[in-house]
Amino acid sequence: MTNTRLCRTFQTAPAGVPRDDSAKYLLSGLTAEGWQAPDWLVPDLEDGTAPDCKAEALENVCDLLPEYAPDFAGEIWPRVEWGYGDEATRERGRDQIATLAESVGDHLDGVVVPKVGRLDDVRAAETAVEAAVQESGHDIELAIIVETARARSDLREIAQFGADSRLSALVFGPVDYAAELGGRDVGGSPAWPGLYEAMSNEASANDLLAIGGPFDKLYRERAGVTFYNGEAYAEYVEREARVGLDGSWSLHPNQTEQANRIHLPTDEELREAVRKIETFNEAKDEGTGAVSIDGQMVDEATLKNFENTVETVRAVHDARETQARECYDADLLDRALSVV
Repeated sequence: MTNTRLCRTFQTAPAGVPRDDSAKYLLSGLTAEGWQAPDWLVPDLEDGTAPDCKAEALENVCDLLPEYAPDFAGEIWPRVEWGYGDEATRERGRDQIATLAESVGDHLDGVVVPKVGRLDDVRAAETAVEAAVQESGHDIELAIIVETARARSDLREIAQFGADSRLSALVFGPVDYAAELGGRDVGGSPAWPGLYEAMSNEASANDLLAIGGPFDKLYRERAGVTFYNGEAYAEYVEREARVGLDGSWSLHPNQTEQANRIHLPTDEELREAVRKIETFNEAKDEGTGAVSIDGQMVDEATLKNFENTVETVRAVHDARETQARECYDADLLDRALSVV
């Protein structure tokens, strides 16, 4: 992980649901507080919104963002419709991107485009965003969901394209991906270690963000009682963090709170990182290129791992200072903010 732009949580919220208060979930995301506030809120105009609610969902986004977005501390990235094999769906996506940019472009950080195909299709999505930017005058970025065999096959080329385009993030979509591969639900989801490693690698190589896929088993039942499945989700997020993903997909405020905490270094991690950076700097000032710290040989290459920890905490402090001050004592946080 080399990109320290903050996206511990990528929370999708249906922008329109078939009920009297159709914007309920969108409003909940925009007004969430504390640890339940996502770093990226994703108003969903695609799979999370019923087909007959799409127009109302778009209206909800355009109506609510001017009032609530200015007080939202994170980034806002609507997910539009798209599909590499369906020109009608792509055209709806272009229209949605254009409408969002014109109506609320000053409140958006980017748009999320799902079900992209090969590199040419990603180029088409980026062209749609660029056209909306030119027309509206608002600077909007692009994130894509890697959930097709074609996108997986062109993953390296797509990421390299992102280095010089509006593409900023790769997001994994495991459900659609498994379905396209012909996968069957035979009791348990694949872990996809190879894909996660590749996505993390290609994102890091091209200064993009890499975000994990959704964990949809929100609840479990035991002895006739239904529980929030928090332990399983925590294990899921920890697995994504270990492979270097920048953040995790959230479907519920409880998941958002967990992922926000898990993707933040622990007090022990930060304390060790700061101490080793300080010790290394002292040795370097004395002319030493490498130093043994607690039996570990630390040089410039090793140092980067500790710097990643500190940079993550700095990013959280800049965006969510209250969270950083809640997790670390004042002296440690001040050292992390000032260490070179």
